[in-house]
Amino acid sequence: MRHFHNLLYISHGIADESDGLKQALSLARNNEARLKVLIISPQFPEEFPGYRKKYEESLLDRTKASIKLTMEVLKMEVGSLDISIDLVNDKRPAIKIIQHILQHSHDLVIKESETTDGQSGFKSVDMDLLRKCPVPVWLCRPITHSREQIKVAVAIDPDSQEPEAKALSKRMLELASSLAASCSGELHIVSCWDYELEKYLSGNPWINMSDEELKAAVDKTMKSHYAELEKLIDGTDMSSTRHHVHHLRGKPDELIPLFSREKNIDILIMGTLARTGIPGFMIGNTAENIVQKLNCSLMALKPQGFRSPIKPY
Repeated sequence: MRHFHNLLYISHGIADESDGLKQALSLARNNEARLKVLIISPQFPEEFPGYRKKYEESLLDRTKASIKLTMEVLKMEVGSLDISIDLVNDKRPAIKIIQHILQHSHDLVIKESETTDGQSGFKSVDMDLLRKCPVPVWLCRPITHSREQIKVAVAIDPDSQEPEAKALSKRMLELASSLAASCSGELHIVSCWDYELEKYLSGNPWINMSDEELKAAVDKTMKSHYAELEKLIDGTDMSSTRHHVHHLRGKPDELIPLFSREKNIDILIMGTLARTGIPGFMIGNTAENIVQKLNCSLMALKPQGFRSPIKPY
């Protein structure tokens, strides 16, 4: 199933970006999509105008060589993909990237994570994209597993009854299933639940609730949450993948990063916002806490109808 048609890969043109290119080229191949490589370079010093052209040519040549080498590693024929390269100079990369997306109707942006050496979380440009980019954002980290062993997970919150949230959850499940099918064929679905009133009600002399009543309330919450999760899963076509459901009790901003590390997840798909129409509300607190603890690749989605505060021009 084709989910994306017009991909944008962000490059700086100077560092080794083979990990990100592998993921971008693989996505373009699997979706039969166009791929544009956008090189974002710092503004060239005005006192050296004669060197600017040579500098930009060197960035373009290096990027072309990296693409060719990565395609050879992936055993892809040169010319098998529709690939173009563009270069811009700007001191505000996140704004420039989002403007380029809006101007050229890209439907997915792919970028190597700014964090390195096994660090968790994401830095300024990455976070700006997660907060303000109107299309899905794929932040790449190195994947050492072979394609057939890549582990894909999706984080689902079935509690919200808003139509936008339900539609977002189904879209994430479809994307995750499709991605897993192109890799190991197995998908991990993780969802967290809790009964936050338990610690207040347990042993409270003013309420005097019995242990049996409290346990029944906790069990009802757990079963209701799982039933909503099953309803979402059953309503999504995931016939191409085997899936494992992980129904965890606790806070998602603690459990999801821990789950990702313990299960050696390579790619996590999650939503960064469940609702639209809230001015200035571009990423939920729980989502922000989760992404700052992740050390795997991340695909982040927003609901249909989200509008970036960045204007195209």
